[in-house]
Amino acid sequence: MSLASTATLPPLESLPERVRGIEINQIAEIADLAREDPEVIKLWIGEGDLPTPAFVTEAAAAAMRAGQTRYTYALGLPRLRQALSDYHRRHWGVEVPAGRFTVTAGGMNAIMQGLQAILRPGDEVIIPGPHWPNLGETVKLLGGVPVDVPLREREGGGFTLALEDIAAALTPRTRLIAINSPSNPTGWVMPKAEMVALRDLAREKDLWLLSDEVYNHYTYGNAIAPSFLEICDGTDKLLVSNTFSKNWAMTGWRAGWLIFPEGLAPVFDNLGQYNTTSIPTFVQHACIAALEQGDDFIRTMVGRCAESRRIFCEGLGALPGIRLQPPEGAFYLMFGVDGEADARALARRVLTEAKVGLAPGTAFGPAGQGRLRLCFAIDAELAREAMRRLDGFFRRR
Repeated sequence: MSLASTATLPPLESLPERVRGIEINQIAEIADLAREDPEVIKLWIGEGDLPTPAFVTEAAAAAMRAGQTRYTYALGLPRLRQALSDYHRRHWGVEVPAGRFTVTAGGMNAIMQGLQAILRPGDEVIIPGPHWPNLGETVKLLGGVPVDVPLREREGGGFTLALEDIAAALTPRTRLIAINSPSNPTGWVMPKAEMVALRDLAREKDLWLLSDEVYNHYTYGNAIAPSFLEICDGTDKLLVSNTFSKNWAMTGWRAGWLIFPEGLAPVFDNLGQYNTTSIPTFVQHACIAALEQGDDFIRTMVGRCAESRRIFCEGLGALPGIRLQPPEGAFYLMFGVDGEADARALARRVLTEAKVGLAPGTAFGPAGQGRLRLCFAIDAELAREAMRRLDGFFRRR
């Protein structure tokens, strides 16, 4: 007698709406077309072209050899959480106790745990856009409702977030305002005075703030971007997410962190247990090395980005029919293309004809239609070759 199941696969319609309604990730959709093609210059995903520095990989290897391969604290190794506290004191002059950190499986899991902690079904989350698509989809997965508030384009270049636009979007269901500054994909950087005004609004309306500060070191002036930690205290309803991915070329290591208000350590201890139990112990030792030895590497990364940013801004800015706002921060350039209504089709054409992989602007919301986004966290010579190919494509299209 056969024990094989005769049941049919469950139909898609039987799954919860919050799962069925997940939008396709248009960045991954384009990337999957040519991930293994060595001729393609891959500027679609937010990672640099440098390998993880040797002092980080060697710390992981040493930890493995020493037997650091077992379960550990759900919140993260105490030494790592203290290193994170020291890192924030060193760069922003803030005192955040080690007990307010939890170590997560990348920045994405930091955001997931933060939203799991505070969102209720039907809660609205205000997200300035264009924005990273993962944030809005995570809100929907958890039963919340993302509310897009478009950034305004300033006369003369750049973007701004108008506080009156945020205030107009508030409803009785608003629970959280999410800020990503420096921003993916626009490169917008929120000035500290505007952060203070938003903090005051959140306090007045009893709202949570989620600040995604992944790109804080990637600015192209004389100082790193401000942090909400500089203007808030441990009693504010503030969550700050971050990752090891961008600063130390550790995208594949899947390590990040979340800072939460005082008194919530037991909540995030439990969330860590039920999300991942913990990230690998030897990876956490690599993270300690990154924090304690990696400031020079960050400066190297930012310097490379500054030069490639210049190459793309000058090259694309000289082309007819191209509209761009030079990014103040992060390592992305989003630009508009006159006469192009279908960003996904345009990204496919650039990939096929120019062998350059770009992200379609619509991956970041409706405001991205007719736009493309590229990641310029690459060597200057590679940027020049990519610009040569893009110049040829846009001049003959």
